[in-house]
Amino acid sequence: MPLQPVTRRSVPDEVFDQVLAEVVDGEIEAGEALPSERRLAEVLGVSRPAVREALQRMAQTRLLDVRHGGATTVRDFRRFGGLDLLPRLLVRKGDLDPAVARSILEARLVVGPGVAALAAERGGPALEALLTGTVDALGATNDGVEQQLHALTFWDQVVDAADSMVFRLMFNSLRAAYEPALVALAPLMAEEVGQVGAYRLLTSAIGAGDPETARAAADRVLRPATTSLLTALAALTSEESP
Repeated sequence: MPLQPVTRRSVPDEVFDQVLAEVVDGEIEAGEALPSERRLAEVLGVSRPAVREALQRMAQTRLLDVRHGGATTVRDFRRFGGLDLLPRLLVRKGDLDPAVARSILEARLVVGPGVAALAAERGGPALEALLTGTVDALGATNDGVEQQLHALTFWDQVVDAADSMVFRLMFNSLRAAYEPALVALAPLMAEEVGQVGAYRLLTSAIGAGDPETARAAADRVLRPATTSLLTALAALTSEESP
């Protein structure tokens, strides 16, 4: 197992990150037993309590099957993992995983309009003023990164108004996966975050309490850049294929 010594001792986060990387990259396969705590501590150059804490965290995410008195085995993250794994899965071994990126884009295009419809049903009149302020800020800048940040704020407010814990947690995970790529994605996202008029239409529909119009307006906001990004990913995948 090609683990590297941990230089910052007593920081279980680093142990967690390395072992998790081995799991999601397939270096440790589902059903395979992990080395003992003692062995992991020796390889990583950390204390056994640090290893134990990291493994406990992995067990809490359901990626390990811990049996008292028996071996600790790896579970298939595709069956047991949660959305918190998305940032780790999106970039693997320093490279973007096109399949994961595609799934994120598809998810936001499917989920976004539904969240907007719920916000229209539950948001109330005060929400329109809040969203209008965010859209005004979006329209006041031409900086691609700032535009994306304002767009994220807009959707954060919409998700809050939708009052759905599941959609909130989904948004948090998608945002965590997306934010590290803001600079790189600025040219491709310009098509979406630059259409201020579409954001205003969506804001009006939500403020009017019109879920169906909000659903359609959200699709109008999200679809252009989603289509462009999916096309770019398909081209990237085609180039990488033998």
